[in-house]
Amino acid sequence: MGSCSVSKRLQIVPGNHDDYKGLAHYHYRDSELGPYAAIFALKGSANAGPGRQTVGVIVYAMPAPAVELRNVATGDLFAGFDRATQLSLLNKTVRCISRVIIEPRFRVLGLASRLVRETMPRINVPIVEAMAVMGLVNPFFEKAGMKAYKAKMPARCVQLVEALSMVGVEKEELIDPQKVQQKLGRLREPAAEFIELEIKRFLQSYGKHRNSRACPERTRYVLSKLTARPVYYIWFNPRLELLTN
Repeated sequence: MGSCSVSKRLQIVPGNHDDYKGLAHYHYRDSELGPYAAIFALKGSANAGPGRQTVGVIVYAMPAPAVELRNVATGDLFAGFDRATQLSLLNKTVRCISRVIIEPRFRVLGLASRLVRETMPRINVPIVEAMAVMGLVNPFFEKAGMKAYKAKMPARCVQLVEALSMVGVEKEELIDPQKVQQKLGRLREPAAEFIELEIKRFLQSYGKHRNSRACPERTRYVLSKLTARPVYYIWFNPRLELLTN
């Protein structure tokens, strides 16, 4: 059976917390869901009976109060208000996609994009947004019609990337912890002392990791913070007027 025919046999229906729990362990944030605004599930066709399998789920939540890239994407639409007014406007205008999960056997069918594309209009608000750490790797939000805004690299990250480059670790190598660790392990003084000071300075922003000793695990953690920058996505509902008063 081809992928197209499989996709046609799947329907998007209103879901519930049980649909999420059944797939939560497939998500990198396998955690308790917390409050949510809506859930939709992707299931087999109705003639499969009441026990039909849930193969995908999307969860919508209320928006976070302060998102820097939201201001960029909306031209400061929600800025300049007192906190109570701002929260009221956000709650009326915006919903946030907090989870999109597809059961692994169905991940080659483009179902994540379909879930996003077909459920955003059903939420019935002017703006839908999302944040995705892996957005640059798997841009299914963009495929669903959302516009991406990439976060700027924080100054501390820029400084460490430049320092690593000075000792022979280039940007394209930052996705390979083993290779970076090997290069760092071969450094001689004063380069080794220089980069150790730069790494320790970088880690001051990361709580319990600030006093970590040099080791492969520390290198892996540092690189994860250098390369994992969330992408902000936004979609404006063409059928709803955007009001801020």
